[in-house]
Amino acid sequence: MTTDHTQATPGVRLRSNGAVDEEILAYARTKIDAVLGRPGLPAVTGEVHIGRAAAHHAGHPWSAAADLRIAGRRVVAAAEEATGTEAVDRLQDRLRRQADKAAAHARDDVNRTTAPPWRGGDPRSAPAAGPGGAAPSPGTT
Repeated sequence: MTTDHTQATPGVRLRSNGAVDEEILAYARTKIDAVLGRPGLPAVTGEVHIGRAAAHHAGHPWSAAADLRIAGRRVVAAAEEATGTEAVDRLQDRLRRQADKAAAHARDDVNRTTAPPWRGGDPRSAPAAGPGGAAPSPGTT
């Protein structure tokens, strides 16, 4: 059976491994969209995997993992818990922290100024005037 969950983040694919029911997938989609669909967050692409181990003796049979790209930066988060909702909640917390860091780095990259040529920057970005305020005359070197 195929279901279509409304997505606030269409670039993020949600996948399941093992016996994961539709309720957990819908819950995961809601939580992921709450973190990654926030206004002001750069474009997000990638995948989130929700899985349930087949072994009954596993202490934490539910796992959730995300491998995303936020503004060109790779963000990876993972969680293992006893229930599906706990795993999704833990993943949501970890994704929120990582997404905030990636967004802050993206803002820093945009706001960063170019270093002057004497510090290894691009010489084409140097000011036209010299240190005294006057442009150098064409005949001098």
